[in-house]
Amino acid sequence: MEENNLVIFFTITLFIVVLTMIFIYAVFIKKKTTLLIKQKEKDLRFEKELATSQVEMKEQTLNYIGQELHDDLGQKLSVVRLRQNQLIPKLKNNEKEDLIELNELLGECIQDIRNLSKTLITEQIIHFGLAESIEREVQRIKKLKLLKIEFITQKQDIDISPKHGLILFRIIQESINNILKHSKAKNVSIQIEDDCEQLHISISDNGRGFDTSSIQDGSGLKNMELRAKLIHAELSIHSELNKGTQTLITYHKNLL
Repeated sequence: MEENNLVIFFTITLFIVVLTMIFIYAVFIKKKTTLLIKQKEKDLRFEKELATSQVEMKEQTLNYIGQELHDDLGQKLSVVRLRQNQLIPKLKNNEKEDLIELNELLGECIQDIRNLSKTLITEQIIHFGLAESIEREVQRIKKLKLLKIEFITQKQDIDISPKHGLILFRIIQESINNILKHSKAKNVSIQIEDDCEQLHISISDNGRGFDTSSIQDGSGLKNMELRAKLIHAELSIHSELNKGTQTLITYHKNLL
């Protein structure tokens, strides 16, 4: 009888010990999971803050360059043109023609600088909105006569926050710059499809293409990825050698 009681006692004791160990292990796992989640959230916050600061620094740099182009270089060229206009009446007829031609060319340069400065200044882009800012950029590229470029959109008034519109515009601008620098494309198409929940942006060219697995850290493509990540937009780039490149951006309006 005593032996049975001892067996029961030891069984119950063992059962209690096992339950205690399981409970302690469960508490340990829960605390560890909570700490891992908190650490991951902390890392994500730090990563987002770092990305935000990098984008803000780039915007400040672009603002500075745009302002300098408009206020300093643009003004100086305007003074040169004004001085030319004062000299033209004092010259002989054959000299006037040459100076008038140079004066017109200088006027075009001044206008191009002003247009370029507007695409770099943040306030201008936020004021115009995404669609009109893209249209202005497209018109600027057309004046360069380096390639044919078109912009297709169903809506001119796109419902999107100004800050996120600015980031999307910078991604598009970076994509166009990459095309101009590297693709040797003859045709470029920018297309926007806007619905209630998502904004789909496609940038396609018929250039020489590239190997997407060999993207370097310092390239403009990395800048595009950084900006897209900041607003939780999906960015994908499809390219084949000698078959062109297509950049797709999907922005979720209700995500943030």
